[in-house]
Amino acid sequence: MTTMAPSLEHALPASRGEVEKLDVRTVHARHADFVWRSLQRLGVPRSDLEDAIQEVFVVVHRQLHAFDGNAKVTSWLFAICLRIASNWRRLARFRYETAAEGAYEAADTHASPLEQLERAQTQRTVNQLLDSLEPDKRAILVMHEIEGASCDEIADVMGIPVGTVHSRLHRARADLREALARTRARERSFK
Repeated sequence: MTTMAPSLEHALPASRGEVEKLDVRTVHARHADFVWRSLQRLGVPRSDLEDAIQEVFVVVHRQLHAFDGNAKVTSWLFAICLRIASNWRRLARFRYETAAEGAYEAADTHASPLEQLERAQTQRTVNQLLDSLEPDKRAILVMHEIEGASCDEIADVMGIPVGTVHSRLHRARADLREALARTRARERSFK
């Protein structure tokens, strides 16, 4: 997926009439990349992303008639992604297949092999740090720091008070800093 998808800041429909025109194909065409990125950032392994994306759009197909346009399409999709990713992570212990992470990444032809290796190591470290967070904290951190969603939007998507969003975001940042400090300490001990 190479094109940039809209972030949580972009709403698809501008009016009630446009909501009625939405169909699964339109939502997929406009937001598949957003769904892919969201699922990946919420901890679904690359090897399972296609299946998870399909699950998201099955839910969209079943629930699109209930979407009334009061929320942004991307907020609604992120809430679906959050549930799918949570289920995926919860059921991961029952899956036995493994795939090499990064097997589907295209090589950056402008980067040297050393730069590509450093980028891959950094990505693995970021993924490990995000994996160390509780799913709710991870979701809030991803929505706020990566997708640029406001705390009010996050509260709407997650169905929690804004104050809870603020406290979980604060705690997620602290947990991330602690996990990074532990990772750096381990790296120093191996040198």
